[in-house]
Amino acid sequence: MNTALVILAAGMGTRMNSDLPKVLHEIAGAPLLIHAMKSGAALDPEKQVIVTGHGADLVTRAAQGWDDRAEVVLQEEQLGTAHAVLQARAALADFDGDVIVLYGDTPFIQPETIAHMVEARQHHDVVVLGFEAADPGRYGRLILQGDRLEKIVEFKDTTDQERAITLCNSGVVAANSKILFALLDKVGNDNSAGEYYLTDIIGLARSEGLSATAVTCDEAETLGVNSRAELAAAEAAFQARARADALANGVTLTAPETVFFAHDTVIGRDTVIEPNVMFGPDATVESGARIRAFSHLEGCHVSRGATVGPFARLRPGAELAEDVHIGNFVEIKNAVLDAGAKVNHLSYIGDAHIGEKSNIGAGTITCNYDGVMKHKTEIGANAFIGSNTMLVAPVRVGNRAMTGSGSVITADVEDDALAIARGTQVNKPGLAAKLREILKAKKAKRDKEAG
Repeated sequence: MNTALVILAAGMGTRMNSDLPKVLHEIAGAPLLIHAMKSGAALDPEKQVIVTGHGADLVTRAAQGWDDRAEVVLQEEQLGTAHAVLQARAALADFDGDVIVLYGDTPFIQPETIAHMVEARQHHDVVVLGFEAADPGRYGRLILQGDRLEKIVEFKDTTDQERAITLCNSGVVAANSKILFALLDKVGNDNSAGEYYLTDIIGLARSEGLSATAVTCDEAETLGVNSRAELAAAEAAFQARARADALANGVTLTAPETVFFAHDTVIGRDTVIEPNVMFGPDATVESGARIRAFSHLEGCHVSRGATVGPFARLRPGAELAEDVHIGNFVEIKNAVLDAGAKVNHLSYIGDAHIGEKSNIGAGTITCNYDGVMKHKTEIGANAFIGSNTMLVAPVRVGNRAMTGSGSVITADVEDDALAIARGTQVNKPGLAAKLREILKAKKAKRDKEAG
């Protein structure tokens, strides 16, 4: 069955107290909207329509930056959820299949749950996602007769008996596109808010002899984000699940509560992650690596057997081959390090290629930026770069070559050569004592005038 996603992302999110559209606030390094898009992407939908409103340009940029096939439509007036879904009609005019309605501020609906809804659609005309609430509060209640969903009752309209029901409405809906839009056309706004509610389609469907049912999921999946406090709670929920998944998949976390994952972090089994490690987006760590304490990784790839940190930073484009060692206070950016290379102390390696088993001494810097353009440094295999070497790119240091400590390398170094580029040391006997007396006299005079 063909499927299409309609993701409602038009709300301002007043309680967020922000200039940023609510759906662009981030969890685990990605906007809420992207989490919702990822949930539906597992179905490989034929169409994906994002309904925008507040901050439409920013939301469009984020949605199409993630998936350039996403279609974006504008809900100029926010007149309710049914009205919002209707804005997708033109984009789905030629589509024949099931439509799944998701919400851009509800990031945790699992792909498996959506798949269950699609499966249930084979037996019912309309499917609603519900959950058993620990505290039903003011949620709408799902009224079932057997497996048939009779109606959704908003909290304010419930009887005492209905309020005792703990099966609540998430708002997520699946239906055939033709049936969905036909029902939406009949939704009215005769309510205290004067809005068109998507939930009203259940009563309309039943009145026309159509069948409806509910699929349930864990309450945690339906967590919506409407405030900064709820955003923080959602982040905590994501991290708790990500840590549990990592542990279950054979990753050692020595202090799980201090490790933070991005939405797309990939960690291989038998990797050890020490305390206070942060993963930004697009980081992959292969099996058997070790990420030591207080390191930050994003946009990088760490191969089997490599060691990173402590206090290291891997920035986008960092590619570490097997058994590479990156030590304390080292930053790697847009650089490839071949197998067995070592950068152990206090160094910056950017826009570079480091050959196999080369050793980069403490305080080494690849001077890659001339104020306008970036330039590349190439270091061959088995090279030795002395401590405090400045490599002024573009420059190449050959295989098995060496640089003397404190050198500023501005020209290529051939294979097997030793490059020394530093000023000649000159010792002036007794001058330190004379200079010290001159400086003391100056300080005494300054203090006297200040006093």
